[in-house]
Amino acid sequence: MRIGLDWGGTKIEALALSNEGEELFRKRVPTPKNDYQGCVEAVVGLVADVEAATGETGTVGIGIPGSISPSTGLVKNANSTWMNGKPLDKDLCDALGREVRIQNDANCMAVSEAIDGAGAGCGVVHGVIIGTGCGSGIAINGRPHKGANGIGGEWGNVTVPWMQEGEFPGPLNWTGHHGTIDLLCSGTGFQWDYENATGKALKGLEIIELMRSGDEAAMGTYQRYVSRLGRALAMAANILDPDCFVLAGGMSNVDEIYKDLPAAMRPYIFSDGYDFDIRKAKHGDSSGVRGAAWLWGKGETTQGQINESS
Repeated sequence: MRIGLDWGGTKIEALALSNEGEELFRKRVPTPKNDYQGCVEAVVGLVADVEAATGETGTVGIGIPGSISPSTGLVKNANSTWMNGKPLDKDLCDALGREVRIQNDANCMAVSEAIDGAGAGCGVVHGVIIGTGCGSGIAINGRPHKGANGIGGEWGNVTVPWMQEGEFPGPLNWTGHHGTIDLLCSGTGFQWDYENATGKALKGLEIIELMRSGDEAAMGTYQRYVSRLGRALAMAANILDPDCFVLAGGMSNVDEIYKDLPAAMRPYIFSDGYDFDIRKAKHGDSSGVRGAAWLWGKGETTQGQINESS
């Protein structure tokens, strides 16, 4: 059995999977915000609940909104800032009495979709989460690519490439940079653009409904959003050239973007031809927690506790 946990800003979710990927148990609790020790205790409690409900002991993988620094062993770049500078892997290993594998949550999403989701069968999957923020992760042959310094796939803090008139410098993000992908290519950025253009604050779905009805302002916001996301994906294509892109998060449910993104990307692709393979995540909001469970491959064990039949 594999246990995956997704440590989010509002909830921590646990999921148990069999070796075949069958869901055995799921539970979530509110994230104890600004309380690092409380979060560690919440993870320990969730693992105990999973194992009590299933009667099995499992490997543990966890996706976090940041990464573990190879140089210090401490969490870095987490927007749940109370995690930063903490030895999370050591603390969880000590608390659970077993090895724990930790990856960035976007990497977990990419792993989930690469193994048995929208990217199944693809060697290189670039997973992009376009929700409250906009992060990305990379899976190669079904395993997470964290990079030599633990920042593989961290495109959110990059300024939207090929900035156009009126975009510079753009809004300020939480790290102190302007016009970044995590803002302008997120659902939050979509709403910000509409409010900036009209003075009206609406939810993303409301703007999409207006766009579909032909509202000029909403159509303008949608076109600018697709342009920015398309340029960001084109930059990734030029660097990584993945077999496919897989989109997750709230904006991934806007069906029109799959038709419109290729035209937005094409002018910036450094090639005489390109296969625009952009797919919607199969597992949706569950991809992160499933990918965390899949950080342990089939047959892998921790401290001899798990066997292949689990």
